[in-house]
Amino acid sequence: MAPSGPACAQPSPAEPLSRSIFRKFLLMLCSLLTSLYVFYCLAERCQPGSGPVAGVPGRGVPAGPRDLAAWPAGAQRKRLLQLRQRRRRGRPGPDDSSDQDEQSPGLAAAPGGSGAGSSLVEAQSGTLALLLDEGSKQLPQAIIIGVKKGGTRALLEFLRVHPDVRAVGAEPHFFDRSYHKGLAWYRDLMPRTLEGQITMEKTPSYFVTREAPARISAMSKDTKLIVVVRDPVTRAISDYTQTLSKRPDIPSFESLTFRNRSAGLIDTSWSAIQIGLYAKHLEPWLRHFPLGQMLFVSGERLVSDPAGELRRVQDFLGLKHIITDKHFYFNQTKGFPCLKKAEGSGKPHCLGKTKGRAHPVIAREVLRQLRDFYRPFNRKFYQMTGRDFGWDE
Repeated sequence: MAPSGPACAQPSPAEPLSRSIFRKFLLMLCSLLTSLYVFYCLAERCQPGSGPVAGVPGRGVPAGPRDLAAWPAGAQRKRLLQLRQRRRRGRPGPDDSSDQDEQSPGLAAAPGGSGAGSSLVEAQSGTLALLLDEGSKQLPQAIIIGVKKGGTRALLEFLRVHPDVRAVGAEPHFFDRSYHKGLAWYRDLMPRTLEGQITMEKTPSYFVTREAPARISAMSKDTKLIVVVRDPVTRAISDYTQTLSKRPDIPSFESLTFRNRSAGLIDTSWSAIQIGLYAKHLEPWLRHFPLGQMLFVSGERLVSDPAGELRRVQDFLGLKHIITDKHFYFNQTKGFPCLKKAEGSGKPHCLGKTKGRAHPVIAREVLRQLRDFYRPFNRKFYQMTGRDFGWDE
């Protein structure tokens, strides 16, 4: 028997009930998606305002614990330190990017080598330990001390991609201009490093600064020194070209080169010429550091065979061979190697517009006289370093 009463006469509540359920479902779905988004952000799997590809090592490509599990141990340490710095500062740009005039490439964003975590659990526990360890600022264990216009910026940026290298981008000029500020000030300029990482800096003027060898030795007698050298004639022209770009009204290269043009006397007081007397500048360094604690990098081979020179540098610093020829390609327009991926980007990257400037045409007779002038200094430098750089061929 059908029930009787007023309830039988009421319309069905099915339609409003369906709308209510739908609204609750949407609310729950939004809450779930929001929770997932927050979780992934806390796990460093996403970043507002960017479009990274998860799991690709690089400053601009965030990664979480699961991505880091596939990285080499050194790459994990470097990446986690960068993530901690990003959280402290907000969204940063590349490290020490103020040195615009000397800006050069980073290296490929994907560190090579082996040593991935043996399991996800181990990688996650290691990640937590690293996140709790903030790292510390150390005085540099290695310094690129010279020479100007030799390729020091390129070498530093190549090295900065190595997961076990942390370096200041801008030139500190501590041992030549700011020594009075003290080692505490100098240390504060350095990036934070984790155990097993090397702190580095580069200031090419150190090589020609009389006080620099003793000052660096006083900081640490174990400091490793790297000198990038280049054919002194080509280096002098490059030095002049840089100055000319800033001061177009300066005298010609020829007029600055000679103290007496008719007699062929070279003006060694001109810094562009004076810097190329490598043997003279090396002598005070050898009074404070053994030759085995110095590495001389060929600026020419850094262009023709960057991976080969980087292998020597990695050996000298006691680093694994992470940087190889797969990181480079040769840019015909600029005339030097570029990187397939920059440190903070997934795009190919070359030296900045201040690099690779076209040199002015110099008369052959001037070049001949300069080569004759430098020849005895070059030969002495070859004897002192035990390496023939082939500048007199």
